[in-house]
Amino acid sequence: MHFPTRLNPHCSGVLLILSSFVVIAMGGQENSFAARPNIVLVMADDMGWGQTGYYNHPVLKTPNLDAMSENGLRFDRFYAGAPVCSPTRASVLTGRANDRTGVVQHGYALRRQETTIAQILSDAGYVTGHFGKWHLNGLRGPGVPILESDDHHPGHFGFDHWLSVTNFFDRDPILSRQGEFVEFEGDSSEIAVDEAMKFVSDQVSADKPFFTVIWYGTPHNPFKATAEDMQPFTDLDEDSRNHYGELVAMDRSIGTLRSRLRELGVADNTLFWFCSDNGGLGNITPDTVGGLRGNKGSVFEGGLRVPGIIEWPSRIQHARIVDHPASVLDILPTVLEILNIDYPIADRPLDGISLVPVIEGTATERQKPIPFRYMNALAIVDNDYKLLRSKSSRGEFELYHLSNDPTESTDLSKEKPGIARRLKKQLLAWNDSVEASIQGKDYPEGRVDPSEPESKFWMEVKEYEPYFDEWKNRWEYASRLAPKPKRAKK
Repeated sequence: MHFPTRLNPHCSGVLLILSSFVVIAMGGQENSFAARPNIVLVMADDMGWGQTGYYNHPVLKTPNLDAMSENGLRFDRFYAGAPVCSPTRASVLTGRANDRTGVVQHGYALRRQETTIAQILSDAGYVTGHFGKWHLNGLRGPGVPILESDDHHPGHFGFDHWLSVTNFFDRDPILSRQGEFVEFEGDSSEIAVDEAMKFVSDQVSADKPFFTVIWYGTPHNPFKATAEDMQPFTDLDEDSRNHYGELVAMDRSIGTLRSRLRELGVADNTLFWFCSDNGGLGNITPDTVGGLRGNKGSVFEGGLRVPGIIEWPSRIQHARIVDHPASVLDILPTVLEILNIDYPIADRPLDGISLVPVIEGTATERQKPIPFRYMNALAIVDNDYKLLRSKSSRGEFELYHLSNDPTESTDLSKEKPGIARRLKKQLLAWNDSVEASIQGKDYPEGRVDPSEPESKFWMEVKEYEPYFDEWKNRWEYASRLAPKPKRAKK
């Protein structure tokens, strides 16, 4: 087992899996990348930056994430696409800031005019699969199985196979296997991994390259863990016990995934990239964000910075810790460079960059800032510096030096006005570009497809009504389907 060396090329994660079949030379270097790697992305739901054993969390043990970090790249400054879930998912699939794609908030639909990594890899001959939380079809409320008739199901965005649910899901879920509703028993993370590995095994047996996305529903609320998984947390309140118990099961599922890759003979040359969709929750004890400022929903570090690890034994032979800032926006550009595939729409703006230099160990400073836009908040990370306008800042911008002040306690905007002005100019110019994207200027039609749906709750969808009588007795749906009390007549 290799233990990490701290270096200073910057990056962070989302569980990606790349297993190669053919090797190509890149610039004549000895550590060449694979021509046809398999790819799997795995992402936690509301897991905070501080919720790992390798960051010395006071109560949570994550032996499988720790083992990954001791055998790969650990990214200490990896960022979600936004401080909430659906927007980050849109950025993972497109390499673009969430507002460009129409996903301005949780429960908004990804525009069908967008181009996803699944579509690009499908066109390149990959078999593609999605497992778990989707939350890009415009529906809110606790996760329900996705309808075959849903015109924003994963199949419409490049996934050949999907076992998916609209939103967060917990123990004993009902999932949709390409429109067929299937009931499962057990922990949601372990179910998602077990089903995904059946798909992976099939593609390995058929000698076909695969692209697999595994999006957990853990540890999003409501929380429900087994007594055994909660046993280490008896001193915590009930929600926190269940929350951390869910993370124990999630970490165990990561161990299952790693062991199954080894059993299938593809682990050695598999790129395995892990992260979360946004920062941790604020009502859980102990702290979920490792002492950072803010939580989910905030553009301070606690809302945006998430765990990240890449494990790729044949290419990353010495474990490293990197402080280079990186983002889920970088996933698509990184994969395309590794596969030597051009992005198919040259004039459509991408907001991420390739992390191949970070993987190779040749990166110095990040060459392109990481931008954020969420509701009326803005932020930009440019290596050590971060400029932001939070929802509560009344329009004022704040400047922080993250290496010296990771908790964002000292505003340097008055002390370093030149840096603040430069970053503000960059951020506002980028924001103007996003505004054009929101209007559909990036699309061939020059406008947004008017048939794109508004965000709504699945309880308002007529096609779900036949299931209400059955579902009202399920714990995760009962409160949503309970009859509303009638008002007394005066």
